[in-house]
Amino acid sequence: MALQFDNHIPRYLFTKLIGRWHRPAFWGPLSCLRYRPVDIPSLPGEDWARIKVRLGGICGSDLNIITLGDSPTVVPFASFPFTLGHENVGTIDALGGDMDGWHVGQRVVVDPVLSCEPRGVQPLCEACQRGDISQCRHFTAGRLAPGFIIGTCRDTGGSWSPYFVAHRSQLIPVPDHVSDENAVLVEPFACALHPVLRHPPQPGETLLVIGCGVIGLMVIAAVRALGYDNRIVAVARYPFQEEAARTLGADVVTRARGVALYETLGEEFGARMHRPPIGKPILEGGADVVFECAGSDDALDDALRLAGHGAKVVVLGLAAIPKGVDWTPVWMKELSVLGSFLSGAEPGENGPVRTAQIAMNLLAEGKVDLSFMVTHRFRLHDYPRALETTLSRGKARLIKSVFDFTEESEGSGPAPARAGP
Repeated sequence: MALQFDNHIPRYLFTKLIGRWHRPAFWGPLSCLRYRPVDIPSLPGEDWARIKVRLGGICGSDLNIITLGDSPTVVPFASFPFTLGHENVGTIDALGGDMDGWHVGQRVVVDPVLSCEPRGVQPLCEACQRGDISQCRHFTAGRLAPGFIIGTCRDTGGSWSPYFVAHRSQLIPVPDHVSDENAVLVEPFACALHPVLRHPPQPGETLLVIGCGVIGLMVIAAVRALGYDNRIVAVARYPFQEEAARTLGADVVTRARGVALYETLGEEFGARMHRPPIGKPILEGGADVVFECAGSDDALDDALRLAGHGAKVVVLGLAAIPKGVDWTPVWMKELSVLGSFLSGAEPGENGPVRTAQIAMNLLAEGKVDLSFMVTHRFRLHDYPRALETTLSRGKARLIKSVFDFTEESEGSGPAPARAGP
């Protein structure tokens, strides 16, 4: 069985309308989400492996697909029906003939990006040659159907099913002492490491992280795991998120909202708050680097207003088609607004190193422990409760939820939740 998403226009339109008032419509019988049997995938080539899933993470981008929040712009970069799920840890179940150095039963994480190499595109595009696989020019070409990542490509499957396939270039070995809970978070951790490594904070700069969901918490973890001692100020919504942010190394965490948020952060940054006749306040001064990790219209608007003059605003959240965002601060403060998509490969002494491998190395070296963030586990058949609980994270005190396929959790209902920090 697998959870698949099908781009069925009548279902899409019906669910888009009804889901505004009745959220379970997004995974109900008339939705685009289908729980159904699928064949065990075959290997696309001799340099591929089949992965037996142990844990499959439930990501905010997966929820955005299910609740129809994605921009239509991304539709050409997916192939339907696709099995959801790109956060993963599992074991190798089958190997092609050109897979020396790997063995059946080996525990691995799969970097989900489907760039030139997995697609068999030769020569590699310029982006892939320099390691920028998230900027690949061939996400719709080669031997695979369109898809940025596993979990959006019908040919690979995804981690919301017992099996999926991956190219050898995507495999990251999991050391024995690294837990499944840490391993399944390698992908989101890599997505947070990527912008920090590409835009490293300079000495004395103050960092602002807006949103303390998984990605915001991962940004805090990334900054500290990489050894930066910059002051980190974070904006959280719930008390348990505040606690997690402090555990991972944030210096200041506020749950203030509205005008109180601007007053609090203005004082924290030594900035002056101004209130126009209409609309939100704006700071004269502000943070040197802002990581927008919430993905909401308000969060993006706040990120621009709370940034200091000449600051960088790094957008990690799924902003899609934002409304009500005042772009005046971009020119008035001469801001640099930067996007960050998936992860890639970062410069190393011997050439580019996959960000996912760097993430695994930091976990293996004990530079950070993210396992406490896996707070909820569910069996795949319990997906309605899994999705409802994940979307009600405040009430559930949920940081990260996963689908658990391990034999030790066989049975009905969700596996026991882990304690928070």
